[in-house]
This record gives sequence, C-alpha cells and structure tokens, in this order.
Amino acid sequence: MSYQHSFTRHKTREVQVGDKVVGGDNPIWVQSMTTTDTFDLEATVAEIHRMEAAGCEIVRVTVPKKEDAAVLSEIKKRIHTPLICDIHFDYKMALAALDHPVDKIRINPGNIGGYDRYRQVIRKCKDKGIPMRIGVNAGSLERELVEKHGFPCPPAMVESAHRYLEIAESEGYRDIIVSLKSSDVLTAVEAYRLYAKECDYPTHIGITEAGQPPYAVIKSAAGLGPILLDGIGDTIRVSLLAPKEVEIATAFDILQATQRRVRKPELIACPTCGRLEIDLNKIMDQLQSRLGNRKTAVKVSVLGCIVNGPGEAREADLGIAAGKGKGVIFKRGEIIRHVLESEMVDALIEEIELWEKEEIEQGRSPTATATATAKGKKTLPLVR
Repeated sequence: MSYQHSFTRHKTREVQVGDKVVGGDNPIWVQSMTTTDTFDLEATVAEIHRMEAAGCEIVRVTVPKKEDAAVLSEIKKRIHTPLICDIHFDYKMALAALDHPVDKIRINPGNIGGYDRYRQVIRKCKDKGIPMRIGVNAGSLERELVEKHGFPCPPAMVESAHRYLEIAESEGYRDIIVSLKSSDVLTAVEAYRLYAKECDYPTHIGITEAGQPPYAVIKSAAGLGPILLDGIGDTIRVSLLAPKEVEIATAFDILQATQRRVRKPELIACPTCGRLEIDLNKIMDQLQSRLGNRKTAVKVSVLGCIVNGPGEAREADLGIAAGKGKGVIFKRGEIIRHVLESEMVDALIEEIELWEKEEIEQGRSPTATATATAKGKKTLPLVR
C-alpha cells in the first residue's frame, strides 16, 4: 500500500508566460536554453524543435546582439513553446527584444547597467504586458553587496532580489519570476529557502554550471532535490554540458523522484546480491522496453530477494517478490497471484493495464501528475 505523503508548496502568485501559467497550483514547468547563435534562424528553430520533442515546456534564447533580436518574431512563429529572451549587460537588447512577441524577458540585476536602465526595461515590459525573470546569480552579484556581506552568500543574493523587486513594484509592475542560482549546492539551497520565507513571487530553480554528466546530474539532483522537497520551485532547468535531451530528461527525473511531477511508471529493482535467484536484469530490460512511453502514474517493484522482497513489494502499487524461478505479485499491499519467472513481465504488464482501467473507472486519471497545493498541505498517494 502506497504511503501517504503530505507537503506544503511555497505559496506563490501566478504569472502568465505564453500559454503556461507559472506559480500557484500549476505544474513545475521544465525549461532549457538553446546553444545556437540566435541569429542563425534555421539552426535555432531546429534545436528548439528537438527540445520540444524531448519534452521541453519553456525555451530560452540569448539575445546579445541586434541580429539576435531581429529574428525573434520569426522564431516565435515557428515554435510551440513560450519563448524567453536572455539579456546580459546591454539593456538595449531587452528593449529591442520587447518589440517582438516574446513571452518573457530574463535579466541579471548584477550586470544590467544600473537602476535607471532597469527601470526602462520594467516600464516597457509593463506597457507590453510581458513578464520578467530577475535572475540573481552568485557569480555576478552586485559588487557593493559582495563587499557588504564579504562574499556572494545567500543573504546577499536575497537582498539583491529584494532590491530589484522593490524597484519593479514602485513602477506598478509585478509580473515577475525570481531565480537565485549558484554553482555551489549549499549556497543555492539556502538562498531559495531564505527567499521563500520572505517573498511570494514564483521561482525558477537551478544549479548553474553543474558540468558534465554523470557528476553534474548527481550535483543537480543534490541541489534541486532539497529545494523541491521544501515545496519551492515553479519552473526548473538542469544545466548540463550535455545534449539538451539529457538535460530535459534529467529535470523530469528529478521532479519524478521528488514526487513533484509524476509522468511515467516508476520501476524499482533490488541491487542484487548472492541471494538472487531470478534473471532480474533481463526482467527489468523487458519491462522498460514494454512500457515504452507509457504515462501511467504507478510504482512498480521487482525484488529478487526473499529477505526484503515481500515487505518492499507490498510498499509499491504493484510489486513482485521472487524466489527461485517464481514469485508472487502484490497489488496495493495484497497478494493477488503467483507467477513463474517466465510469466513475470507479461503478468506485470497485464496488471498495469488493469490498474489504468480501474483508475479511470474510479474517476481518477492514471496519468495525473503530482503538484503540491499552494494553499497549504495536501495529502497525495506516492505516485499520484
């Protein structure tokens, strides 16, 4: 029987970004960023299409030059996700980008060039009805804040965010998302925690410059996991030196592991030891292949050990506890059938299909994704 977890999501206001609503009770959307020269229209659109096919839900492009801004309208026409423009150093590029039908502007307060220039961008965003992300980054924090605090620490990062939020609010502008990124896991986690105690603007979360997989994947999970488990985060990007498909898949896996969004079956298997008496690798390979792109939100375990297998199989929605060449299938903690090793994969697929049918009959979506309520605690099944 699946354990019932309770958690509180950081209560944030909603901000419209294209066809996505960020914050509130809405899903935590997965973002990524292009690697092409933005002005290379065909290459940029082609990469965005690959990102969309991989599941990317919001895409960001860099706009450092006039040539980049000039192609934004055409890019927007040819893609299917909200388009964010990433601005550094030159506030005029933000103003130029806002002349196009973009869905959000991202600026870095540490290098935008001063408060007056920031106010110009704010005023044009307000006039155009376009939201902004204030992207505070430990690596480019304002010099006076670094000097005040001694180093780019979480209080300095949150103070930077407050400073720019207050300026925006003084202009009557509140369509804002905030990020507080660092390549240091502890700094990022503490910055987001401190921010969440004080602000209700939605957050984009990430660990910057994580590096190459596999370590970068582990580092990202180590940083983003605590943030998500604290109920913080409304959009997410995993920054990897890797193909975008890997980056996007990793983001969804982190969301699944923390139960913020469950979009596919979760398969659990024991690590194997000398007690194993079935070909567990073969069974898991076949299950992975047979499940393909199935979106069923169900937790399935296959355990080959008579010591812990029965107990752990009971904890899953569907589970097999196997002995020598055979096993028993548990469903919601109860034994429902005995199977031979050769029958295990077929039997589990049958039970998953039956699970889907029962969920539909009971008025629940078998592919529902988990999101935490922004209004307080909400109890959710493990895989719902």
